[in-house]
Amino acid sequence: MTTAPVVDVEDLNVAYGDFHAVRDLSLQVRRGELYALLGTNGAGKTSTLEVVEGHRAATSGSVRVFGGDPRDRRAVRPRMGVMLQESGFSPDLAVGETVRLIGGLTRRVDEVGRVLDIVGLTRKARTKVSQLSGGEKRRLDFATAVYGTPELIVLDEPTTGLDVQSRDDLWAAVDRLREDGSTVVLTTHYLEEAQQRADRIGLMHEGALHREGTVGELTRTLPATIRCTLPPAAPPLPLPADRGRDGAVLVETFRLPQDLHTLLDWSREHAVELRDLEAGPTRLDDVFRAVGTS
Repeated sequence: MTTAPVVDVEDLNVAYGDFHAVRDLSLQVRRGELYALLGTNGAGKTSTLEVVEGHRAATSGSVRVFGGDPRDRRAVRPRMGVMLQESGFSPDLAVGETVRLIGGLTRRVDEVGRVLDIVGLTRKARTKVSQLSGGEKRRLDFATAVYGTPELIVLDEPTTGLDVQSRDDLWAAVDRLREDGSTVVLTTHYLEEAQQRADRIGLMHEGALHREGTVGELTRTLPATIRCTLPPAAPPLPLPADRGRDGAVLVETFRLPQDLHTLLDWSREHAVELRDLEAGPTRLDDVFRAVGTS
């Protein structure tokens, strides 16, 4: 099996007139991994994905998909499925007809009934797109993206508008596709999805890639925290801490187990109650906020 990246972006720039949407972005997506590209609205995620999908030309830089130009639709499109934020299907077509049409355009081979079963739309096969709910339309978007089990699947905000059960079903389908060898590129505003499922994450802000790595690598760039409330007469703490007038204490540390042990020993020695004690590692949303304020 080749070790070449499925997606290889080098020094990508995308500009719309005087507005620079993407600046000198470089990243690689490895075969078989789930790579999450995260950022606030306007960070440049969609512009980046549009170039990867072959829907937009780069202003400068290089983007290769399967080693080729993503705009070479005859070579790339049969191997890549795309779930856009809004696909704009014909409202007069039935669900089954839509899947068959899009599947045919991609030149991938599959059975419409199998795909509809995966996304839970079997009973809607003859229903017009215009009669679907918002969540059902998102499931239809997903169906057309995974038709034919493509090698690369791009999911742009795939769970927006889905209820909890539909969201779980979608991720179960993604897990099965990955077991079959598919590579997944994801954007989502649900950071817990990326934290739970992504092999690696890229954090974009104002068009640039600010940080990249596994969840562990990203969260270790910020200190863990210990929070508690102390009574007014409590003696000095054994650790550097921010201590508010109301007794609230915040300890930031890169040595969470050791410092928590020290604090608990101190509380027992001095008979001090640590009210509302909370301790835990940095979360992905903390890293996300730090990027947005840097």
